[in-house]
Amino acid sequence: MNNKNIFYVLLFFGMIAWGGSWVNVKVLGNYISAYEMILMRFGITALTMVPIIIWLKHSFKIDLKSLGLVTLVSITLIFYNKYYYLGTKFGTASLGGAMVTTLIPILTFVFLALLGSKKVSKKDAIALVIGAIGVLTMMHIWSFETERIFVIHNLYFLLAAILWAILTIISSKSTKISPIVFTFYMYIITVALDWLFFVDVRSMAFETFDGIFWLNIALISLAASTFTNTIYFLGIEKLGAAEVSSFIFLVPFSAIILSAIFLGEKLDVFIILGTVLTLFAVKLLNNITILKRRQKSV
Repeated sequence: MNNKNIFYVLLFFGMIAWGGSWVNVKVLGNYISAYEMILMRFGITALTMVPIIIWLKHSFKIDLKSLGLVTLVSITLIFYNKYYYLGTKFGTASLGGAMVTTLIPILTFVFLALLGSKKVSKKDAIALVIGAIGVLTMMHIWSFETERIFVIHNLYFLLAAILWAILTIISSKSTKISPIVFTFYMYIITVALDWLFFVDVRSMAFETFDGIFWLNIALISLAASTFTNTIYFLGIEKLGAAEVSSFIFLVPFSAIILSAIFLGEKLDVFIILGTVLTLFAVKLLNNITILKRRQKSV
């Protein structure tokens, strides 16, 4: 197995872990608050990223502009995680994993278009309409049942997607440091702000943390954050952004399947159909090639 194939396998497992993080959050919601989850998850992730950054021989130096951007991104990340947590706690992990992950690239495109950074072609307009139909389908709009459509967790998931799209745009302004170092400082500042303003560690019920809790906090911190972020950034360096981005399509489906297996959530036809539509919209917007034909050697 060559290096490229190894990266494919690692990216596959990384995306599965990313999708599985929605299951982890659903379980952790029975033990800790959103802010306590942020503190523990990103605290562990930041610590485990230190040896990786040293191994990759990246510098820990950060310029003033990047530090300012990191602070803005960290504030956004706190509130993203709050709504990500609340949506999953009161809704389903499968809907959150499908709706938020597919809506983020669409909203990012829309915001960039509004800012004048993207031009909207006819193809893009069609893709946005398909994406909107996909999201509405996930929200059960076609059932015409208000009690299924106008529920609080749909709003939480929408807010989470909006915040992550904003986070993506702000992060893209940092060009002077490595993305993995930027992410490390983002976690450090997120933990510091969260601890300073939102969490009283003395009131945390550590005595209630059992094996299930620690398994899920380990998976969401080490597998979904440290491992996946590292493989994702290395994958971009080795394979290119276009090739790595195609693996993102695994995330919503892994969230749906893992939620059915571990949480007993029903496989919802509306969520699956809506996911397919929004992923098709994302493919059109970002010109993503899912399966690349290899040229035959003559």
